[in-house]
Amino acid sequence: MRFVHLEDFFHPDAGYQLNLLARLQVKDGHEVFIIASEMSNVPDYLKSFFGDHDIDHKDEIYFKNTGVRVIRCPSFFWLSGRAFLKKNIYTLIESIKTDVLFLHGESTLTSIRLLLKYNKINLPYVIDSHMLEMASKNKFKQLFRIFYRVFITPIILKNNIPLIRVVDSDFVEKHFKIPINKTTLLSFGTDTNFFKPNKSLKESFREQMGFSNKDFIVLYAGKLNEDKGGLFLANALKSKFNSNNIKFIIVGNIIKDSYGKEVEESFSNSENKIFRYPTQTYSELARFYQISDIAIYPKQCSMSYFEAQSCGLPVVLEKNEINIERVSNQKGMLFKSGSISQFRDAITEFTNMSESDIMIYKKNSRENILENFNYANVAKSFSDVMIKAFNNFKKQHRNFN
Repeated sequence: MRFVHLEDFFHPDAGYQLNLLARLQVKDGHEVFIIASEMSNVPDYLKSFFGDHDIDHKDEIYFKNTGVRVIRCPSFFWLSGRAFLKKNIYTLIESIKTDVLFLHGESTLTSIRLLLKYNKINLPYVIDSHMLEMASKNKFKQLFRIFYRVFITPIILKNNIPLIRVVDSDFVEKHFKIPINKTTLLSFGTDTNFFKPNKSLKESFREQMGFSNKDFIVLYAGKLNEDKGGLFLANALKSKFNSNNIKFIIVGNIIKDSYGKEVEESFSNSENKIFRYPTQTYSELARFYQISDIAIYPKQCSMSYFEAQSCGLPVVLEKNEINIERVSNQKGMLFKSGSISQFRDAITEFTNMSESDIMIYKKNSRENILENFNYANVAKSFSDVMIKAFNNFKKQHRNFN
């Protein structure tokens, strides 16, 4: 089948859900297109992490490696992290002659515009929702939720448009009045064949990168902005840990603003051995997980959790609605939000563990991903939802080809 994914921001070097989903759908025999915003108007806080240099060339490389064609659409502006794509988005979608249109993000401006035109566009839709309570910060959110419940929710429910929740949250029911039983839960996941423990690679990568096998390596890979707790992390690592062999690897670019400057200064004043690396492509990240002993996340939750655990890394996570389950059954430890002392205590507890004890955490971490979050299986489930949407739409619209 021919699938079109519509996403405001897409970067071919990233490891987001769509990067992996689209590739696996092609592997399963589907023809896949991604429509995303041109990079020119994308806010700096989004594009600075991966960079926007030579993006057309990177899109071509992504196509050659995956078979997924990326089409860039001009945008008028961005508002609250959402793109307002130009009007030709409608003719662009029609020109591709897709079987199913996947709208990534139920509350983006683009998704809302297309939902309002649902009856005119004559295509089956599938929508997903990534929303969590802790990520909803806009000061106008209450007004927006009222608008959504009045104008958008009735369109979704009346037309039985499938909505996939990619996080186990009741956000869409609580705020948009879309019943949970009208949605499907399909979580994130990862490529378990690529992100996996490998003892020989661990030893060779450590040697190449200047680390010894006796080092206890703590990894953070991700954004270093305020939402992800960049300054919290840098401040937490200032004082020396009582372990001679502990070393920290920090992977990720820092935005060049006042907040980024604070983060940079705090890291530079650390008494610990911190090794900094720029943002890596999705494939390059594997070696960083494979050489490390644990992964840490100072704030919220992260999709890279799946890659870390798939490589057998226990995790240290902020206590919130998603992370409680993620560390259950000895897969990691929680710390109270904003507590540097608890964050440090969790890291210290792992460094003091016997090898047999930490191996329990490592084994549980890997098994959890293999059993529940192997993205090859998850991707098939996404495709099944899209194919079902196509078949249902075809039955209801006899003139649909």
